[in-house]
Amino acid sequence: MGRLKLQMQITVDGFDPSGNNDDLPWDEIKTYSLELLHSADTIILGRKTATEFIPYWDKAAGKPEESWYEVARRISDARKVVFSQSLDRSDWNNSIVENGNLSEVIRRLKAENDKDIIVYGGVSFVSSLIAAGLIDEFHLFVNPIAMGRGSSIFAALDRAVKLELKKSVAYAGGVVLLHYEPR
Repeated sequence: MGRLKLQMQITVDGFDPSGNNDDLPWDEIKTYSLELLHSADTIILGRKTATEFIPYWDKAAGKPEESWYEVARRISDARKVVFSQSLDRSDWNNSIVENGNLSEVIRRLKAENDKDIIVYGGVSFVSSLIAAGLIDEFHLFVNPIAMGRGSSIFAALDRAVKLELKKSVAYAGGVVLLHYEPR
């Protein structure tokens, strides 16, 4: 049975960095991102994120000279499941559209997969997954910035969710990886 793993960037105060992270040394986290991808064969996305995410990584997968080429190739080759209430089909590479009940579809995907499933965002989609208790692992890259306001992936929670720290890595550029699992 596959596990649903969230990989996402957040600020120190828990918000979506929304473009305030362009100057960070992203090559530091590339190896970790690739390790997560090696354990997975499926990526799930909300429609809003998919519209930019899939074309971006498909284009990057065609550029072997780029530093994130291996990550891009893995993302491009993976099966992508896009959750949408407005789309009926996908024209994107290796992608299908799901518009059924989120919890039921995620449970079905987990049950039919031997490998893991990764979700990359966006905020409202991830917030729905967290509120429904569907995330098995949180891989949060905490950016060294505080914003004081913004969108939080935990905004839809109506109760406390206790997490157990499994791993933390501090990168030289100031990003800290926090890997948690729900208790």
